[in-house]
Amino acid sequence: MSSSRRSRQASSSSRISDDQITDLISKLRQSIPEIRQNRRSNTVSASKVLQETCNYIRNLNKEADDLSERLSQLLETIDPNSPQAAIIRSLINE
Repeated sequence: MSSSRRSRQASSSSRISDDQITDLISKLRQSIPEIRQNRRSNTVSASKVLQETCNYIRNLNKEADDLSERLSQLLETIDPNSPQAAIIRSLINE
């Protein structure tokens, strides 16, 4: 079997079906609060669902960064040998 033929077979077997894409978009619709709150969430286009998903992930990352920064600032104000400092360090390192 030639390598190009093997490559085509591997790529066709790893392709995602239209039904699978539809199912994944539906799951995203249910997972993203901005879309889930929309009464007509089933009419939101797949591209809009993907845009909102990306925005949601960006916001989550920003919130995580902000919380990490706040924990770092808090850590500077307490005794570094205290149990609270150990807890904060473990949260920052997660």
